[in-house]
Amino acid sequence: MIEETRKKTFLGFDFSTQRLKALVIGEDYVIHQEADVEFDVDLPEFRTAGGVVRGERGEVTAPTLLWVKALDMVMDRLVVAGVDFSTIEALSGAAQQHGSVWWAKGSEAKLAALSGEQFLHTQLASCFVADSPVWMDSSTTADCRALEEALGGPEELAKITGSRAYERFTGVQIRKMYRTRPRVYYATDRISLVSSFACSLFVGRIAPIDFSDGSGMNLLDIHSKEWCVLALKACGDETLASKLGDPVPTASVVGTISPYYVQRYGFKSDCKVVAFTGDNCSALAGLRLESGWVGLSLGTSDTLLLGLQSPAAPLEGHVLVGPTSAPYMALLCFSNGSLTRQNHRDRLVGPSWEAFNELLRATVRGNMGYMGIYYDTAEIVPRRAAGRWLAEGARAVARAAPQFEARALLEGQAVARRAHAELMGLRLGASARVVATGGASVNAALLQIFADVFDMPVYVQDQHSNAALLGAAIRAAEVWSAEAGIKLTGSELTMSPVATPYPDAERIYAPLIDRYRKMIEDIPKLS
Repeated sequence: MIEETRKKTFLGFDFSTQRLKALVIGEDYVIHQEADVEFDVDLPEFRTAGGVVRGERGEVTAPTLLWVKALDMVMDRLVVAGVDFSTIEALSGAAQQHGSVWWAKGSEAKLAALSGEQFLHTQLASCFVADSPVWMDSSTTADCRALEEALGGPEELAKITGSRAYERFTGVQIRKMYRTRPRVYYATDRISLVSSFACSLFVGRIAPIDFSDGSGMNLLDIHSKEWCVLALKACGDETLASKLGDPVPTASVVGTISPYYVQRYGFKSDCKVVAFTGDNCSALAGLRLESGWVGLSLGTSDTLLLGLQSPAAPLEGHVLVGPTSAPYMALLCFSNGSLTRQNHRDRLVGPSWEAFNELLRATVRGNMGYMGIYYDTAEIVPRRAAGRWLAEGARAVARAAPQFEARALLEGQAVARRAHAELMGLRLGASARVVATGGASVNAALLQIFADVFDMPVYVQDQHSNAALLGAAIRAAEVWSAEAGIKLTGSELTMSPVATPYPDAERIYAPLIDRYRKMIEDIPKLS
């Protein structure tokens, strides 16, 4: 009877670029404990800056053992925080996308024979044949062009794998290793993503790559959910498929926890390990997005996440296999986000959002025909050069009154988000909503503009600022719940709207979508 009434908890990890974070939630999805390790500060012996090591020609790597040692540290901090590991039913994790881990021969045997008397990093020190290339690496442009050519061009590659070739994607990073460091390639027994590597540390063997994070490699056919033979051939030799292993659905239990954690920390031997996935994939789970909903992360850059029923194949943005109930997810990253909003706020009124919002209140929705595109830095979606473009109706103008510029900035950004989301398959529907997170999600005036432009109510996810970390714990809970047939109280989603569109919003803003598309045609494109 005692066993039945014991509390059930779930553990999530986020192996991000600069730190490792961990979080424990209860059955009600309320957060119990948290811990984190900041790589530069807590592990100075690895000599990282921002969690990475930069080379001279665009190479950016991270020492793989850094992440292992960080896990030793974060586990000890969870102990200090008072976590009772015997109550944890399942765990999962998120990790920075695209990075690769190069396992030496014999590593799997070492994972299977870990001693609970020693730290992980001392036992796994010889398991990695090279440092891990990470998502910030930009040294593979020639490999990108070669991969696109091998598959019939960027459009064909995007149709098969969900994205055109990008320097940070894992496939071209593997191709570069095969081409420039063949000894490392041939000495490698298995290649993991950062997410599946992290999962391997918990499950005691090399864990499989999941479909969702695997979609960020330019190697996975997102339709068949198998490795694309042509892409593998373009990026490595005939051993590449076995080095990668077979991918698995993201909502998979990949095994029970390694005996190491039972001995060292007191985990239950039947604690389930759910496949780890990429941070953006996990954020979609953390925002609890359903098909037709829009996740909007308002940060230094703005990220748009969509649950899709079928994949689009755009040359800008990415389509991945969905980590939750929606079969696919779209990912759009706009480099001009909060920093650009802040720069123009400072230019127009100084460092006060209240003063900026006063300017907005002095104008009307639709902005009397004024529309602006503000790129303080080169934009990713669409790929355009930095600059500022302002129009009054069909006429380009050099400047406008501050109140018109203030609204032009925010309306222009919201219109761009919707225009590109529509290209990815967004459809406006009665049950659609925007779920906002990130620092700027506290700005009610900005959220009202998004509600009007998208013609959807806006909700705010305020349970935790790190949706990827929360998503890891929620995924562990939901996969365990489905397997055990036990409904958890936290699975009932409770959110209320913070902004609702005005009845005439669609009449005002639908024409601006077409205007935006015409304006960006005249802006210099980046190759």
